[in-house]
Amino acid sequence: MPHRTETDPHGFKRRGVLFVLSSPSGAGKSTIARKLLAADSQLEMSVSYTTRPPRPGEEDGRDYHFVDLEQFRAMVSNNEFLEWAHVFNHRYGTPKAHVDAILSSGRDVLFDIDWQGAQQLFQLAGGDVVRVFILPPSLKILRERLVNRRTDSPDVIDARMARAEAEVSHWDGYDYVLVNEDVEQCYESVHTILRAERLRRSRQTGLIGFIRGLNKR
Repeated sequence: MPHRTETDPHGFKRRGVLFVLSSPSGAGKSTIARKLLAADSQLEMSVSYTTRPPRPGEEDGRDYHFVDLEQFRAMVSNNEFLEWAHVFNHRYGTPKAHVDAILSSGRDVLFDIDWQGAQQLFQLAGGDVVRVFILPPSLKILRERLVNRRTDSPDVIDARMARAEAEVSHWDGYDYVLVNEDVEQCYESVHTILRAERLRRSRQTGLIGFIRGLNKR
């Protein structure tokens, strides 16, 4: 008998999903990512490497792998990243080995990366990648959210807003685009997308064998 799970209800042995969440800083991407991980045991976060210093409350190995520029450059030279990008004077990269280990365990991978990383990942993995872009209701509300976080100086907020406008211009490079007016509603939409993509025909690797055996059942 096939082994059936919530994410593979027919026991067809599916291909893993590389699930990308992108948004301008402050649009709610991290909150939605945390809710997904808490609710879905078959989803695991890809922990990026970064050259930026930890923020208060961040833990090495949980939020990011914090490394210096020299080590990051060495990892780039050794082709250890699926994708990497230069953001706000710091570098961020997705480690190949960690992603491969998650997929080999039969689980899906969640990526919290920007449009550059999403583009690189899609070029490498194509149909295994599902890209979701989250928009704020308006840029005015986005600025208010950044100010209310009280983690950045006015100059940093101005830089984030300038980058946000640039990031929004890449919305058409994504498979799904959502507006985060209500975080619970947006989260439910994101989780619905993930569940549906797991059932996409192209990911059901055991489906052909099942169809061939239909007349024997």
